[in-house]
Amino acid sequence: MSDTTTLGVGSRVRHPAFGDGVIIKLYKAAYDVTFMIHGIKSVGRDYDKWEVLEAIEAEEVASFNEAEKALVRILRTYNGIQETTQLGDRWVDGQLILKPGEDGLATKEMPIDTFFHKIVMVRDRLRVMEQRINSSSMTDEEKVNLQQYITRIYGSLTSFNVLFRRKEDHFSGQKS
Repeated sequence: MSDTTTLGVGSRVRHPAFGDGVIIKLYKAAYDVTFMIHGIKSVGRDYDKWEVLEAIEAEEVASFNEAEKALVRILRTYNGIQETTQLGDRWVDGQLILKPGEDGLATKEMPIDTFFHKIVMVRDRLRVMEQRINSSSMTDEEKVNLQQYITRIYGSLTSFNVLFRRKEDHFSGQKS
């Protein structure tokens, strides 16, 4: 593969260490590749030791901002850095109040940070599920189908993004 060729999402590759994989995301300097056994790995765009089984033309190149986010994610993963997801400042010490539509029923209140913690746990468990799917022995097609379903779940949870302090922690669904 020449260094001017950019592989697109869906391109199939065979890596000497990780085996068969499919490119699932493009960044300025790297690809995210889902490998059958090893899950999602980031591989530099200039990597030339893999065999391209099926090349699909790239539709767009990622922005510098996306590349920066990918690098931060890779560094956090390899350095074992764990960050606490934080509640937005305006919600600290707030209350979530659920008021029934039927007269005579009591309202339900809970601290927003308790509710927020449960939302973060859902997000973290979805991420673990993604990792397990990607490292399972399912076919690539089954993995892609389940990944698309999880992406739609993330999309359904975007209403809760207002609670997060940092935009990087937001849920994000399928881009149209």
